[in-house]
Amino acid sequence: MRKSISLTFLLTLSLTSVAQQAIWGVPTIISPDIHEDNTVTFRLDAPKAGQVIVTGDFLPAEKITTPFGSFDAPGKAELKKNSDGLWEFTTDAPLSPELYSYTYIVDSLRMNDPNNVYMLRDVASVSNIFIIPGDRADLYRVNKVPHGTVSKVWYESPSLGMDRRMTVYTPAGYEKGDRRYPVLYLLHGMGGDENAWSELGRTAQILDNLIASGKAEPMIVVMPNGNVSQEAAPGETSSGLTPPTIRLPKTMDGTFETSFPEIVNFIDANYRTMADKSHRAIAGLSMGGFHSMNISREYPDMFDYVGLFSAAIKPGEDVKSPVYSDIDRKLKIQFDAKPSLYWIGIGDKDFLYDANREYRETLDAKGYPYTYYETPDGHIWKNWRIYLTEFAPQLFK
Repeated sequence: MRKSISLTFLLTLSLTSVAQQAIWGVPTIISPDIHEDNTVTFRLDAPKAGQVIVTGDFLPAEKITTPFGSFDAPGKAELKKNSDGLWEFTTDAPLSPELYSYTYIVDSLRMNDPNNVYMLRDVASVSNIFIIPGDRADLYRVNKVPHGTVSKVWYESPSLGMDRRMTVYTPAGYEKGDRRYPVLYLLHGMGGDENAWSELGRTAQILDNLIASGKAEPMIVVMPNGNVSQEAAPGETSSGLTPPTIRLPKTMDGTFETSFPEIVNFIDANYRTMADKSHRAIAGLSMGGFHSMNISREYPDMFDYVGLFSAAIKPGEDVKSPVYSDIDRKLKIQFDAKPSLYWIGIGDKDFLYDANREYRETLDAKGYPYTYYETPDGHIWKNWRIYLTEFAPQLFK
């Protein structure tokens, strides 16, 4: 009996040790270290490394050339090793308020900061993040305001032949009343998924803070998966732990636009919405801007507010779909109905800048009114978060 009790004790102790092993991995190095003057120090304990580089969007951008064109890439800075083998780099100047991302390159190997557990995935890239507080960046933080609810919701798509998932934000107080709400449909870019806007875009934090301050109307925000070949985000479907990629079929061939009313119908049937055009908005970034432009034009009685964030404008040369045909006639019908807001935003270094300028020239030539908002920088989440903070307060007024 005693032997049995001892074995049980040892087994229990062993299982407890395995279950608790993560508690021994608490970092002892502060990185990033945000100082009172908003300079930031990055640290890495790698005494045997020959070179350590930090790369991130807090550094001046570097121009890179790819087969798809020239792009601005995150800048780089070298860390210096002290006598204890600890590598350090401190920014030359204070950083402006913003949410920033970064990674390390150690002897040509890209890695995350082991001292910073806060990371986000963008397609197949995982980066650490930190926030410099103040100004607009305070909208990206969790503040002491009433909070909405973020849900992962599955719906049936008969046209796509599968159950699919979306992310839905409901504003603070939704669960306690019988009030009906307007709806913003918010679409991600190529390689993104239904997690992109809630995680990278900080949608819940932005809407919580804007609504609490009275700058935005309480609204439901629906963030669907715009990749019609997927049930949901990579690793969260019946396909298993598949690698994230931008090389997905049917992303911009008209299929998503054609199936989109299924999403609207599901939301209207399952949430307390104000189910009419004047209480619906649609917006998206890059591919999501392309989808928003075409969905709003294909269904001119569905959305009264349209937001194009760094939008792709034209389909591929080989793409043939009724959705992308007879554009002039559809555009005229849409603007004859006088949408309350047609909003276009893009960065002055965005690779889609010229395409957006040409599209605005088309609108100008036809006398179609729109609101234009230009920012510095390129095709990056920094800009898309800004656009959401500018677009949302203009809705449903």
